[in-house]
Parts: sequence; C-alpha cells; structure tokens
Amino acid sequence: MKIFLAEDERILRVSLADELRDAGHQVAEFAEGGAVLQKLTEETPDLLITDIRMPGLDGLQLLEKVKQASPETLVVLMTAYASVDTAIKALKLGAYDYLSKPFRNEEILHLTQRVAELKDIKQDNKRLQSQVSEQFDFSSFAGKSDAVEKIFEMVKSVAHSNASVLITGETGTGKEMLANIIHYNSHRSNKPFVKVSCAILAREVFESELFGHEKGAFTGAEKSRKGRFEMADKGTIYLDDIDDVPLELQVKLLRVLQEQEVEPVGASQATKVDVRVIASTKYDLKKLIGEGRFRDDLFYRLNVIPIHIPPLRQRLDDIKVLASRFLMQLGQGKRFELSNAALKVLHDYPWPGNVRELRNLMERLVLTTPREIIEIDDLPLEFLREGILTHEEDRNGEWDLEAIVASTEKRLLQLALQKSGGNKTRAAKLLNLPLSTFRTKCEKYGLEGAG
Repeated sequence: MKIFLAEDERILRVSLADELRDAGHQVAEFAEGGAVLQKLTEETPDLLITDIRMPGLDGLQLLEKVKQASPETLVVLMTAYASVDTAIKALKLGAYDYLSKPFRNEEILHLTQRVAELKDIKQDNKRLQSQVSEQFDFSSFAGKSDAVEKIFEMVKSVAHSNASVLITGETGTGKEMLANIIHYNSHRSNKPFVKVSCAILAREVFESELFGHEKGAFTGAEKSRKGRFEMADKGTIYLDDIDDVPLELQVKLLRVLQEQEVEPVGASQATKVDVRVIASTKYDLKKLIGEGRFRDDLFYRLNVIPIHIPPLRQRLDDIKVLASRFLMQLGQGKRFELSNAALKVLHDYPWPGNVRELRNLMERLVLTTPREIIEIDDLPLEFLREGILTHEEDRNGEWDLEAIVASTEKRLLQLALQKSGGNKTRAAKLLNLPLSTFRTKCEKYGLEGAG
C-alpha cells in the first residue's frame, strides 16, 4: 500500500517507516501535518498513520482535513496520551483505528494487514457494482418492438423517482430483469435491493419475513430479527408474485406503503423505513379484486406507475434481437447466428415460456449445434411442429386440407429421421408413434431409414 506516516519524533518515525517498508509498503515520512496536506495535493495514500500531538496541525485536525480532501484514505491515530474521550472524538471524525503508545511493531503490521484486506474488499465491491451496473443498464432489456420502446421511455422517466411500480406480464417475460434495471439506474442504486418471492413464503412466516419480529414474539423466536423491509431501508424492495400476499396481511403491507413504517411481530411500536416498492404479478389484479382476493386500496397504492410487459408472441420483432444477444452471451467466443429459415420457425412458435424459454433454447443450441450458423434442422422437434404447417402453406400456396395434411405429415417424418440419424426406431419414438405405423407412413411417402 501507499502509506503516509506523520510523526514529529524522528527516531520513532524512521524506525516505524523502515518496518513498514520491510513489509512491502511505500512509505512517505512527514514531521508535521501541514506537509501531509501539501503532499496530498499531489498523490493520494491508501493509509495515513499520524500522531495526535504534533507541532502546528495536530492529528485530529489533520484527520478532519484529510477525510474532507480524500475520503477513501483510511486514517490511524497514535498517541501516548490515550483517553476514551479522544478515541471517541477520533472515531466520530472518521478514524479507522486508534493506537496507544508504546505499541509493538507487530501491532502496526497487523493493523496495516487489516487495512490492506479492507482495501481489497472495497475494490472488489466497486468492481462488482460496476459489473452489476453494466449488466442492468437500460439496454439490457433488449428489443426493438414498439412495446419495448415504450417500456424504455417509461423506465427512464421513473427510475429516479420514489414512486411505487407495478410490473405485470406473463411468466418469463422479464419482470425481475426490469425491476433490476429500475433499481440500478435510480439514486438508490448503491443501497440494498431486497427481493422477496411472495409465492414461496409459507403463510405462517409471511408476516415475520416481511416485517420482522421481536425476541419471544412466538414459539421459536429466540432473538429479534429484522424483516425484509428494514433490510431494504434506503433502498428498494421487490415483491414478486404480489398476488400471493395473504389477504389478512395486505392491510399491514398497505400501512407500510402509506406510513413508511413497519411494526415487527411482537413489537410495541413501529419502525420508520425509507423503501421504494416494486411489485410484480402475472395475474390481473383487478380481476382478483372482483373475486375478493386482493384489496383495491393496496392495488392503487402499488399501481402508481404501471408497466405491462407483453408476451413474446405479441412482439415478434424482439425475437431476433434477443436471440442474437443470448447467442453472443452464451457462445463462449463463437459467433452463432440463426438462419432465416430457423428464425421463421421461431416466429411461428407461440413461446409459452416467453423470453426465459428463448434464452434456454439458445443455450441448448450453443451446446448442441456443431456449426455457427443454426439451421432449421438444429431446432428441437417441438419447435418445428408448431411452425411446420405455416411453412408448408407459405411454400405451396395451398388450402386443400388433404394436401396440407399429407405435406405436413411427410415433413415431420423427414425431420424425425434427420433428428435420429436415419434410425426409424428412434424417429418413431420422437413422434410418439408405434414403429409399425411409422414404417407404413415412410413407405407411403417413399422415405428411407436405417430400420
């Protein structure tokens, strides 16, 4: 590390500096505080070790000025006149630690080791924050359809607000991804982001999980515990599957949104929290309100900023963009591409699993396709079954039912044989047909196979 050492006693300063240099640190020595501040305009140390009693600027004054000029620099104070009041004042001013003279060299070396470890942790944390910010920038919700463009504009305009957001959409459309984007592009991005899956929380622990509990509040509550809302203080809480919150607890959740305070189970008073709420659901909450399964007042509190993500089958323009992104992310250096014919099949597929299903398919293709150009025959049979009728109609321009059925049946038999390497037994299993039936149909259309 780069260390500044300020000590007016020359023998102690030189001895300590030599010890630190022997440990592998870069050390700059100073006999008084003013020289430290002057040097601070040229370079920033990782650590300042300073005596408290020095001529001119004392250690506490130097600490205060250094923390103002270089907040990242950690400061350790040394003094032969230790007192509790001085230690408290030093820590309040931002000192990392406090050493009483005389101390053994091993103590200062152990302390610098701890500082180095803390510095590494902070650097790792910054790197991770940078990676997260890059992962969840606005462009991470890929697509070029009108629907996605509108979502982009909405998210950009509301990310920095504190208003509640309700994200709706089918399973796999990207609701959690959108919640991440909103949080990591808001002024709360360096604060906690707590995710709660309401669907998997047992009814018995729901209240305690969300709002916390006091020691002895119920059997097994051996110590007090913060709930998810308190954990998310100053940050964001994401309530996935909000429709699964038990009806009797919805009024308590409503109070959190209205009053910005939580009341732990067994507590005699509420605790203030500053939390932004993002909720999501795959259901129509208005319909649940009509059925008496969701409170209308809670709905209106959550629905301040409504964002609906359409299913993938309603935004076909996004399939190529998403697929290309997934192939790039998962390709391990290879530049995979979808052929036009393969892309047409994906357009015809209904995507019940939405974007999540598309990503899973791209991961499968990256692992199983020997070439970088993904052709129609590389796609799983279930995807081909959905699109094959459309392809035959487009190709032949026919509307004769018998001709379409025959053409489709022949194409499926051909695809099954291709998938099975020409083995009729395996091809029959792919189509869930008895082998005898499969052979009969192959004979009908003049198709050959390996038995």
